[in-house]
Amino acid sequence: MRKTVDILGVHIDQITMADALTKAKKLLGEGGVSAIYTPNPEIIMAAYENEDFRAILNGADICTPDGIGVVYASRMLNHPVPERVPGFDLTCGLLEHISKTGEGVFLFGAKPGIAEIARANLEKKYPGLVVSGVHDGYFKEGDEPEIIRQINESGAKLLLVCLGAPKQEMWIHQHRAELNVSLCMGVGGSLDVFAGTVKRAPDLFIKLNLEWFYRLLKQPSRIGRFMALPKFILTVAKKK
Repeated sequence: MRKTVDILGVHIDQITMADALTKAKKLLGEGGVSAIYTPNPEIIMAAYENEDFRAILNGADICTPDGIGVVYASRMLNHPVPERVPGFDLTCGLLEHISKTGEGVFLFGAKPGIAEIARANLEKKYPGLVVSGVHDGYFKEGDEPEIIRQINESGAKLLLVCLGAPKQEMWIHQHRAELNVSLCMGVGGSLDVFAGTVKRAPDLFIKLNLEWFYRLLKQPSRIGRFMALPKFILTVAKKK
């Protein structure tokens, strides 16, 4: 039975990384098209302020607590999630899994050329991985039927949609019924990390839950986006 905590109206799974990976593997083998979203404080605040986006997140099969701020918020509400479950790490676990099962993955998003580099790097990192197809995230509405055709004809079971929130979740929701994949995941800038154009925080920062601080040090221009964290915590405190 799914156990969640309501954080500003968004149902976040009270789940460990190991359990999330086990469930994601199961979803890959089931019929229909499942969806996993990875809300951080910024995404939850956007959903709090947008009822339609909030409903889309709550329509997922799993919403992982992506960000230490989400963990702190759950503790404030006395319904703690066990740990952070970053979408990037969950994606890596799934890619390692399907590199052994032969199920394909389609990479969708990022700037032109990035998905191709990510594909080459991932195939080196996970020998046996089948990257069934790629498409960049720069497209017009009229291009979508062709993109969906490419995804479906690729035979991929896993679709990584990396368009940034809320666009990626809205895209999955809008086209879910048209897709032949088993599992869609909205995982933001993961393709840029896989391609090596964006560096992830060193392990020490990740272990200390300071990955957000490292990203701020590397990109000071993101300060506006990071202000969503204190706003998020204050809003949860007021709601409590």
